[in-house]
Amino acid sequence: MKIIYDPATDTLQIVFRDVLVDDYNEELPDIKVNYDLEDKIVSLEIKNASEIVDDPRVLQHEVLE
Repeated sequence: MKIIYDPATDTLQIVFRDVLVDDYNEELPDIKVNYDLEDKIVSLEIKNASEIVDDPRVLQHEVLE
């Protein structure tokens, strides 16, 4: 999994798997969900990320056990 923030476009992308995107759905005006050929989620794109995420330049990673 990787998280990419582009400050030029204020877009945050969370990529779950590096596979070909076949389709997408805009769940909300600023959130796009990308799907593969088997309709499994590949990634999420958040437009205007700085308005939605506290600070898109900072990443916290936590694994719960």
